[in-house]
Amino acid sequence: MNTLIVFFIPCYMAAFARSAPLPELRTGSSALVEDSGFQKIVHISRSLIQKILLSIPDTHKSCVHTATLQLNSSENAKLEIMASNIGIPSAPVLKVISDNFTVETSLRKMSEGLQLHRSLLNSVLPRLDHKDKVTELLADIKDLVFQIHKMLRKVQTEPTMQPTPASVDLHLPGEYEVQVAAHLTLVQLQSFGQDVARSLRSLDQSNEEETES
Repeated sequence: MNTLIVFFIPCYMAAFARSAPLPELRTGSSALVEDSGFQKIVHISRSLIQKILLSIPDTHKSCVHTATLQLNSSENAKLEIMASNIGIPSAPVLKVISDNFTVETSLRKMSEGLQLHRSLLNSVLPRLDHKDKVTELLADIKDLVFQIHKMLRKVQTEPTMQPTPASVDLHLPGEYEVQVAAHLTLVQLQSFGQDVARSLRSLDQSNEEETES
């Protein structure tokens, strides 16, 4: 009997840990996030961010032709100073949703980061020889921002202005700087997009149901 009790307690705690809501969802947004309309937008958004992430390698290949600039290279860290000289801002930091980093805050950071990368890509687009893949990527980012703003409107505690596109002024005196700017923007977008995918996954209630089943 004692053996059964000892076995039951860890199993119960594990099941409880899986089903426990995120801190923010306990403090007021639970019903909004669990709403079927909100969940539909989450699913659309997850599909869009996956589409964006899958398209980045081909987009990089189409517009970055400098052999030393590889998408998934440990050498990218050495370009930090050049990124600063060109004027490429860092992406916003996305954290695990909590009482101090709410659903609304997370969605705002997602929007700000995606719009930052839209601005960066639009800045280099006129200087690129092959624009088609970048143009397609920009359209997908725009669609995702639209969906995130729809979620924001549902969870906002009070009416506020939606995040606006970041203003960027890149210093691109030559072709090499254009190549580096396009390269670093896609590298950063890939990393930020992975964070967005994780954040959206945490809002997906069907994902929790799959984990529990």
